[in-house]
Amino acid sequence: MEFRIQSDTVGIDWNDVANILQKAGMAYRSGEIHQRAFEKSQAVIFVFDNESLIAFGRMLSDGEYQSAIYDVAVLPEYQGQGIGKLIVDHLVQTTPGCNIILYAAPGKELFYEKIGFRRMKTGMALFAAADIMREKGFTE
Repeated sequence: MEFRIQSDTVGIDWNDVANILQKAGMAYRSGEIHQRAFEKSQAVIFVFDNESLIAFGRMLSDGEYQSAIYDVAVLPEYQGQGIGKLIVDHLVQTTPGCNIILYAAPGKELFYEKIGFRRMKTGMALFAAADIMREKGFTE
């Protein structure tokens, strides 16, 4: 299959972003909130099958030595086709030489390990919804 890649936020239906996150079993908010988050990000990538949005991801970075990847989501029916790897590779290439962190949805850690990420022994988090994140398996 051949997919169309877009590296900006022009023309994105932000409700589609929220719906894909929900279908992928990830946290989601209103389309407007996702729009603000993606538009403030250092790098973004959207993947389309014809004109249908099927996957995306974003990165925050200081552009010097630290970056963080967020919201990597692929519609379940498109998972296992290398799209997630394509998204992460694209984002990693936007900040060469930077340390890159992310937090994986519980159960998705092996995907990130396969593409070179390693578990951190000192990772810490202060989540706004700490109880929910603990229940979902993100924290102890």
